[in-house]
Amino acid sequence: MNNNKSQKQFYLILILGLLTAIGPLSIDMYLPAFPDIAKGLNTSVASVMLSLSSFFIGISVGQLIYGPLLERYGRKKPLYFGLIIYAIAAIGCASTLTVNGLIIFRLFQALGGCVGMVAARAMVRDLFEVKDNAKVFSTLMLVVAVSPIIAPTLGGYITAYLGWRYIFGMLIIVISLILIAVYFLLPESKKPDTNFSLRPSAIAASYISIIKNSQFAIYTFTGAIAYAGLYSYISGSPYVFMVIYGVSEKYYGWIFAIIAGGLISASQLNNFLLRKYRSEQIIKAALYFQNTIGIVLAATAILGMHHLYLTILLIMLFLCCQGFIFPNASALSMAPFAQNAGSASALMGFIQMSVGALMSAMVSVLQNGTAIPMTAVMATCSISASLLYALGKRRVINRASKILVEEEDLEMISTL
Repeated sequence: MNNNKSQKQFYLILILGLLTAIGPLSIDMYLPAFPDIAKGLNTSVASVMLSLSSFFIGISVGQLIYGPLLERYGRKKPLYFGLIIYAIAAIGCASTLTVNGLIIFRLFQALGGCVGMVAARAMVRDLFEVKDNAKVFSTLMLVVAVSPIIAPTLGGYITAYLGWRYIFGMLIIVISLILIAVYFLLPESKKPDTNFSLRPSAIAASYISIIKNSQFAIYTFTGAIAYAGLYSYISGSPYVFMVIYGVSEKYYGWIFAIIAGGLISASQLNNFLLRKYRSEQIIKAALYFQNTIGIVLAATAILGMHHLYLTILLIMLFLCCQGFIFPNASALSMAPFAQNAGSASALMGFIQMSVGALMSAMVSVLQNGTAIPMTAVMATCSISASLLYALGKRRVINRASKILVEEEDLEMISTL
């Protein structure tokens, strides 16, 4: 009996991990193909980068939509709906003949796929006891963390040997397998609640009451602005590494994997440091180091000090700081909300993704054939976050729990 229970729990956590990994798979696998996509669609890499910004917009809006739907209709019906939309949009991405088509289909791909991110977090709360949540989120993190390490490398090889359209073919296969697993192996963890109001006015009133909380506002925007540095890197790195430095699709995949590994390792070290230090202390120190590294990184680009390995090192150190900032800032944002945590989480995710989409688009708009747009936006994000934190740090009310930090670690990795 125990073995059967353990086996069921293993499959359950694996499926929840795969649902959460839809986002990073969809982002990371096609990054090495940016130059190839630009050639195939007769456009520029900067225009292809806008398809990444539209994906981030889809994730941000989708979280606000699926939060209420998962309460009203249960967990599985919205999952089916979102995953089917994702599959249809992926077919559109694979067959589109224009960059505008790619941008639109990527938007719908994100609107469909982000249901996995929202539903998985809700189902962890539904299916596991509170005392086990930290352990479950840590296990999910191991499943999700595989994606940003192997996906860009796999995408690089697919692009090199088969062409960029086959990347979306691979995503169609993956989403089909996940849909089958959800249907046959994932239990319904919450009955539909017909009393839950889907009236826009009621939903808006709930979100307004949350953002009025000063602690939520301060830490959500601090974390979102700092986190936007990661989006700037994701958006700009294909051009910087493959066009400016001239590395191949396969080599870029390995570079992305190494940098992602550094970020994931930092998030694990953050959990160790929480035994001795408060979240507020860790954020303050991490912002200071990130500012310093960001300024140095931007200065090397402005001064024309192009060195591949130095750039990789500085970017890795910059993003390692993110492994300390984002989980703690997000957990502190959530700390005041014991009752309406789902709505607070959805609003926080919307703000984070919206700011990230804006900074991602800025890198594309400012593209001038150098690494300056990416590095300057990254530095600007960390400096702005530090200023906001300095202005609002005295408004701390509640401290973050270990479980909340574990959960936000997972959220961070699921976007990489």
